[in-house]
Formats: sequence, structure tokens, C-alpha cells
Amino acid sequence: MKRALGPALNSLALRIPAALAIPALAIPALLFAGAMRAADAPVVVTSIKPIHSLVSAIMQGVGEPELIVDGAASPHTYSMKPSNARALQDAKVVFWVGPNLEAFLEKPLEALGSNASVVELDNAPGLTKLPFREGGAFEAHDDGDHESASADDHDHAAEQAHDGEHAHRDDHEEHGHGAFDTHLWLDPMNAKAMATVITTTLVAADPANALTYQANAKALDDKLTALDEEIAATVAPVKDKPFVVFHDAYQYFEHRYGIRVAGSITVSPETIPGAERVSEIHRKVGELGATCVFAEPQFEPRLVKVVIEGTSAKSGVLDPEAATLKAGPDLYFTLMRGIADSMKACLSSA
Repeated sequence: MKRALGPALNSLALRIPAALAIPALAIPALLFAGAMRAADAPVVVTSIKPIHSLVSAIMQGVGEPELIVDGAASPHTYSMKPSNARALQDAKVVFWVGPNLEAFLEKPLEALGSNASVVELDNAPGLTKLPFREGGAFEAHDDGDHESASADDHDHAAEQAHDGEHAHRDDHEEHGHGAFDTHLWLDPMNAKAMATVITTTLVAADPANALTYQANAKALDDKLTALDEEIAATVAPVKDKPFVVFHDAYQYFEHRYGIRVAGSITVSPETIPGAERVSEIHRKVGELGATCVFAEPQFEPRLVKVVIEGTSAKSGVLDPEAATLKAGPDLYFTLMRGIADSMKACLSSA
């Protein structure tokens, strides 16, 4: 390796002005030092994609955080993998929203993350927190479709999802954290608040890279400001048009941009609603005057079609947890623009 590098280093030295030249023998040392800095980056673990994206942006040039809930998985129903357990064991820092969202993580963190600094981002100073909406036009947070199948032939996957959701709701009560909507990241101002805590934590855990974290955080804050202005302009023409969602996950987005949601319809992604439930949904969509009904990627198009058939509403897809997006520092911006663009497209055509 040393012989192969020799001619290349000599050639490089000849092309560099004398005042700026680096001794050839020093170049391998610099390369080695850079590699050591990357190797010395702290092991940082994140729970879900939107949080991973913010942490990735702040860690650029230092290292890449690990992600637990990857792919199209949901934090509401996730089961830990052996690789996740190993990551928690090795972690120096763990970022999660908190037990109200990632209930599956609480016990593993107690058992495996004892050596890590565990940061619950739903406690970040300056967050806007909104209560869950239930009653009236907003249906309860479970599948609500008891009549679509009998106890004998109810879809097993639907039962599991139903049970998981009840466990999640029980967890809210058990911990006494208050019944607030946990989709906090759907307001860029909340993303800024979380980014501040992320930066402070990383600087404390890895002071050698403090300047990089702080510079990245400033760049991220500027990008979030620009994103906020961009989204406000995107949805402004349609913000007064009412719509209905399958999953009431968007109120931080609505609250930030003054968007008019008419209500929510609780539908299991695994089970086609029965005739009685479909009629009830059609009546509700009509009564609410919804121009669009928004589902999420896990809902089959056939199910969405059944739900809106016979109404004047259009359909669209929103992805609040970034199930369809590739993890990375740009994901947060793609996620938020995607929601704004989908709302504008569906509501403009209605």
C-alpha cells in the first residue's frame, strides 16, 4: 500500500503551490486522522424516521445515527429485533419521542440502554403539544369496525393490530404522561425545538465535534425556517377546503398552517368495512362536506375506493411517519413537502 501511494502523493505535491504544499509524508497521517475521527463518532440510536432525519442532519460529517423503526414499520406495532437490542447496548446516546409513541422501547431501554444518555424528545422545551381529539367528528383511536366480521372469522392480522393499539392506549394511561398527540414533528417549529435538544445532547456527549454539530444545527434551523414558509405558501390556496382523514395524525400540521380538517374516520387497514359501516362512513363524509378523504400508504386502494364510493369526495394519500421514504437527513423535508403537496393536489381538484 505504501508503494502504491508514493507516486500519487509525489504527483499531488508537484501540483500544489509551494506555500500551500503539504509534505507528502503528512498526507497519510491526515487521512488516518480523518478515519479515526469517523471511527470515534459516538454510537447514536434513534427510534423513528423523522427523528433519525433531524439527528442525521446534525451529525453530518461526524457519523450516522442508527434507526430502529425502519422501512414501512410503525412505532405503534413494532417488535424489537436482535440488531436493535445490540444497537441499544452499544449506544452512547438514544433519541426517542417517548413512551406515549414508542411504548415498545420503554423496557428495552431500561434493560439495554443503561449506559446511554436517553433523551425523550417529547419533553423538549418550547414544544407545542396538542391533546388527542375524540368525540364529535373525530372517532376513537381504534379500528371501530366491530360489525364487519364475526368473532369467529375476524381477520387475525386485524385482531393483532387492534390489540396492539389498545395496548398503546393503555400505556398512555399507565404512564400518566397526559393524552397528547405524539405526532409532534409535523410542525417545523417543534422540529426546531427538538433539534435544539439534539444538538445540546450531542455536544455534551462528543465535545470534540461540537463545532460541527453546532454549524449543522444552524444550517438545519435555517432550512426549517425556509420549509415553514414554503409549506404555508403551498397550502394557502386550499386551506379552507374541508377534508377527512383515516388516521387523526395531522393536527400539528393543521394547527401550524390553519388548515380545515372536518373529522376522522377510523378504518382498519387490514379489514374491508361491512355494508353498515360503509353506509355510516358515506353519511359522515356527506354531512361533513369533505372534499377529500386521505388514507395512508398501508391502506389498500381497493379499501379506499369502497370507503368513498358513492360520495363526491376525492381520495389522497398522506404519509405522516415516512413509511415510504428512504431514511436520511433529507427525509424530514421530503415528508413535510409530500403532505403539503398531496393536500394541495387533492383539495385543488375537488
